[in-house]
This record gives sequence, C-alpha cells and structure tokens, in this order.
Amino acid sequence: MLHLIFPESAQIILFAGILLGFILTLLFLIVFQNKLPRDAGRAFAVNGALSAGKPRGAGIIFILSFVLLALLFLPLSIESSIYYGMLVLAMLTGYFDDKAEKPWSEYKKAILDFLIALVCGITYVSFHSSPLTIGFFHSSFEIPAVLYVILAIILIWVSINVTNCTDGVDGLSGSIAVVTMGSFFLYSFIHGIANSSYSILLFITCLLAYLMLNASPSKLLMGDAGSRAIGLFIALLAMQSGHPLLFLAFSLVFLIDGGLGLIKVSLLRFLKISILKNTRTPIHDHVRKNKGWSDTQTVFCFVILQIILSACILPW
Repeated sequence: MLHLIFPESAQIILFAGILLGFILTLLFLIVFQNKLPRDAGRAFAVNGALSAGKPRGAGIIFILSFVLLALLFLPLSIESSIYYGMLVLAMLTGYFDDKAEKPWSEYKKAILDFLIALVCGITYVSFHSSPLTIGFFHSSFEIPAVLYVILAIILIWVSINVTNCTDGVDGLSGSIAVVTMGSFFLYSFIHGIANSSYSILLFITCLLAYLMLNASPSKLLMGDAGSRAIGLFIALLAMQSGHPLLFLAFSLVFLIDGGLGLIKVSLLRFLKISILKNTRTPIHDHVRKNKGWSDTQTVFCFVILQIILSACILPW
C-alpha cells in the first residue's frame, strides 16, 4: 500500500535515502562527537551530574544530516526551502546556547522562537490556498489568515519549548519524538496525505541513528540544538497535516512532561500563583526522584503512553 503515498518510481529512492540517512548520520555522529561542546551537568536535575563531560549539541549533526538528505532526495520548493532554513536556524540557536559558557537568557530564546514561528506561519499562509481551515476529526473550521498565523506562532512556540523541557533523560525526548513523527506519518498513510510523508521517514531515520548513541547510558546528548529543531519539525507536521489540533494528541506526553513545568514557572513568575507544590517538573524528574523510577522505566512508560494515545486517534 506504499504506493498510496509514494509513486512506485519513488519507492527505490525512498529506501535508498532511508538506508543512506541512517548510515551517514551514525557515521557523522561517531566521527564528529569529539568536536562538540561538553556538558557541564545540571545542578537541579535528577542525576544531572551524570551528564557532565559528555558531548552535547549532537542535534547539529543529525539535523544537518536530515537537511542534506532532504535536499538530495526530496522535491525542492520555495516553501520547503524556507522550512529547512528555519529548521537549521532553530538548531543553530540551540547549538550556540549549548556551546555558550553562560546560558542564553530565556527572553532572548523566546524572541528567537517568535521570529522563527512568525516566518513559518507567514510562509504556510502564503503557499496554501484560501480559505484556511483547521480540521477537527471529521469537521473543519475556516479561519482568517491573520488568525492562522497567530495560532501557528503559538503552536510552534509551545512545541519547541515542551520538546526542549522533555530532554532530560537519556533517550526520552528522541524516543517520544519518533512516536510522534511516526503517528503523523501513519495518519498521512491512512488518509492518503502526501505532504511531508517522505520527510518524516528521513527525519526519523536520522533520529534513530542518534538514539543508537543516546540510549541509557548515553554517549552523547542532543542538547538544545536537537530538541528545539525537533519541536519545530513536529509543529510543521501538524500544520502540513491540515489538522493542527492533532498536535494535542500526538504530542500529549511532551505537553504533560514539559508543558506543566512551563505553566508552573510562568504562573509563579508573572502572576505569583503557586501550583503543583509537591510535584517536581519536568514530570520525568518527579517520577525518578519521588517515585523511584529508573531512567529506562521512565523512557519506556512515557513512550508506551504516547503510543496508546496516538493509537486512539489514528483511526478517526
């Protein structure tokens, strides 16, 4: 049934791209890992000291590998070129933060996230016919272009930041991302949507190569360079699917794990409202510190939960 999404003439190229992508990404990660900045450990994270000295910022390698493969194997358009550029920019903002001796301020990163999201939102509106719609199960709602751009900015900002916050356990963020991207691919497969399907498989391939070296105990870390770009890519998948609200289901574990911490900190900082006083955030720190879960148990349980959640939505 692969021909429902990919023409038969493209299937050989697809398989070649997947195989080459995995081999090249894994090779690049092994060869260039010693060129990456080193993690200093995280004082307030559970087992944060165990990360000290490991290569950090591996996202620069697997994101550039994905973009290179996409340029070689995927049809190129002005729209996709802009998205690739924003993906690289999101990766670079994370990489330079990973590399900096003093971490960038949250406000600096928030402004950069806003600009990236704004460009992506305007790009989508510019290349997709009016009226713009947001699908919800079997219904759809028409919305003005300006409102779509505003909602796209919110979606992208949230996706970048919850993915970033979830990156705190070996293999966790990358594994959940594989499930989320795979869910969007299966949704495209089931509903015959060709947009982004090939790029999803290529991205998953590069991410799996990284996970070979990031499984607990990890040899290297993706850093903000990886998590921020992954968050942007997932948001773009939600937009390209024509059903952006699928993000709520296919990324629900990201939203719970990383999102609750963002809400907790924001309410306390800006409104002086304290919530979840007895709950550590991100939630992956809570289950490890307060519940005694191992890193492996945390990754497996979170990934299984996301698989179940996605499976409930895919048939609709």
